[in-house]
Amino acid sequence: MGQSFAKSFINNYITDVENFAVLEKDQSKFEALSAIGIKNIFERPDKQIQDADLIVLAVKPQAFQALSKEIRPFISDEQVVLSIMAGISINTIQQALKVEKVIRAMPNIAAQIGKGMSVFTSSDSVTRIELVTVQNLLESTGKNLYVANEDLIDAGTAVSGSGPAYVLYFMEAIMQAGISLGFTKPQSEMLTHQTFKGIVDYFQNSKDDYAGLIDKISSKGGTTEAAIRFMNDQHINEYIQKAVIKAYERAKELGKV
Repeated sequence: MGQSFAKSFINNYITDVENFAVLEKDQSKFEALSAIGIKNIFERPDKQIQDADLIVLAVKPQAFQALSKEIRPFISDEQVVLSIMAGISINTIQQALKVEKVIRAMPNIAAQIGKGMSVFTSSDSVTRIELVTVQNLLESTGKNLYVANEDLIDAGTAVSGSGPAYVLYFMEAIMQAGISLGFTKPQSEMLTHQTFKGIVDYFQNSKDDYAGLIDKISSKGGTTEAAIRFMNDQHINEYIQKAVIKAYERAKELGKV
C-alpha cells in the first residue's frame, strides 16, 4: 500500500521525486520503487528522516514496534506522521515515536489506480493546514472521508479497507456458478465483471436505495426473486454483516500488538 501511495503522489504531481524518500529494507522491492520514479531509497534509518515534513508509516502492524525504535531518534515533534497501518491507534503511535501530530488513514487496494476509498482522522495537535495538505494527498488515491471518532478508522478498515475482498469473494462465487452452468471461464468472468461494474454505475445514477433497486430487478415469481428468497432463507445478509464485524474486531486486536 505504501508503494501505491508513492505512485499516486508522484503521478499526480503531489510531490517531486527529488523531495521524496523511501525507507525500504527489502531490496527485492527496490526495482519496483525505481520504476515509478523514486530515486532516493535507503535501507537504514538516518538523518533523511529528520528533513521530512511528512512521514508515512506503511508497514504491517506487527512490524511497527520494531520500526518505531529504529526511527524514533530521527523524528521531531514538529513533523506530521501519517499512518496507513491497520489497528495501531494514534495514542500508540504518539507514545512510540514521541510525537503529537499523527494522522491515521485506512485506504484500500483501489488506491493503486486512483479509485480507492480512505477513511482518516487526526490528533488534536494537527493544524488545519496540515490536515488539508494530507487530505489533498489522499485525494490523489481516490475518495476520502474524514471522521472525528478514531474508532471509525477500525470500522472503515472492516467496511472499505477489507471490502474489496468481500466483493471479489462474491464475484468469484458467481463466476464459478456460471462455469457450472456451462459457460467457459473467460465467458463467465466477462459476465460477472460487467454485471458488477454496470450495476454500480447504474446505482450511482439511480434515486433508489439498495432494497428499492433489488425490488425493481426482482419480478414477482421470477428468477431474481427465487435467488434473493433463497439467500434470505439462508441468512446470507446476516452472515455478511457478521463477517464485517469480525474484520472490525480483528482491527481492534491488531492495535494491541
